[in-house]
Amino acid sequence: MQNDTQDRATADAATTALTTGSGSVLCEDGLRRPPWAARDPLLREYYDTEWGMPVHDETGLYERLVLEGFQSGLSWVTILRKRPAFREAFAGFSPDAVAAFGADDVERLMADQRIVRNGRKIDAAISNARAVVELRSDGGLAQLIWSYRPEATPEPRVMEEVPTQSPESVALAKDLKRRGFRFVGPVTVFALMEAIGVVDTHLMDSHRRGTSGIWAAGSAG
Repeated sequence: MQNDTQDRATADAATTALTTGSGSVLCEDGLRRPPWAARDPLLREYYDTEWGMPVHDETGLYERLVLEGFQSGLSWVTILRKRPAFREAFAGFSPDAVAAFGADDVERLMADQRIVRNGRKIDAAISNARAVVELRSDGGLAQLIWSYRPEATPEPRVMEEVPTQSPESVALAKDLKRRGFRFVGPVTVFALMEAIGVVDTHLMDSHRRGTSGIWAAGSAG
């Protein structure tokens, strides 16, 4: 009962923080997290173990690029809950495998109730796989994305100070589109950059600030 009460208190604090624009939430385990990561166990696990950690492998980057595209207009927790099904439906996010998808695969994906059945996003995921394969002859996806790492990263203390895009995400989105990628607007690309550690937008008093090894905990560079 006490744990249930603590969980409800944490959820209430997270909701209050979201509506009032306050900073981090002190969770029952004594750790501070942003409101979005304090209100759901799945989001908390994702925040604590994955979000903001560097990703350099092609498959991992392609997966996150696809999932960020599917998230557009939806909540991230919805995508996380469907992630295992996405991985199965999209051949483990192997760019080579997805690049070979044809009309039968699109029909299969549109009939799969476990994933987000959006024709434009499914077509974009396939097109993006082909773009990833094509990009290998010019340095590869990881080299392209990480080349847009800024000289400094944000230092937000409250959620309102977390940007939704940056000059680098605008430039990277433009570069990706030029190379045949779709569903890669500046906001989606910035979310990707946050998720894979290219920038660090952890709140300054979060227990995860600076843990990526890319950015210092208490400074912009």
